[in-house]
Amino acid sequence: NLRIGAYVRSDDQIESDIQQWFEAFPRLGERKDQLAGSMSGGEQQMLAIARALMSRPKLLLLDEPSLGLAPLVTHEVFDRLREISASTGTAVLLVEQNANLALEFAARAYVLEAGRIVLSGNSADLQGDAAIQKAYLGV
Repeated sequence: NLRIGAYVRSDDQIESDIQQWFEAFPRLGERKDQLAGSMSGGEQQMLAIARALMSRPKLLLLDEPSLGLAPLVTHEVFDRLREISASTGTAVLLVEQNANLALEFAARAYVLEAGRIVLSGNSADLQGDAAIQKAYLGV
């Protein structure tokens, strides 16, 4: 499955990249011989992210990566994403309904309502805003 993500590459570092993502997502390494369809939702999400990273993108687009995941798995995925972004320089554009999680992860945030940007700013500033806490963060 990871090799599919590298189909546009012709360099000799594909195998080392596979090992890098097995190290970043140890569960994938443990299940490398398992069919993707038989993996848990969290493992499938990790696989999808690792497969996308095999193409060495400058920008990784993620749509609801926490959807359907257990809280512990969600935090594991986001911790790895944070580490990967920092170590590879890959920017992450994240769409996420879990506002608390998104604001913890992002440096900058945009709040959309009915397809329109209604708020934007530094994530830390948005997290500290009382109106945003009440409307979006359940505080």
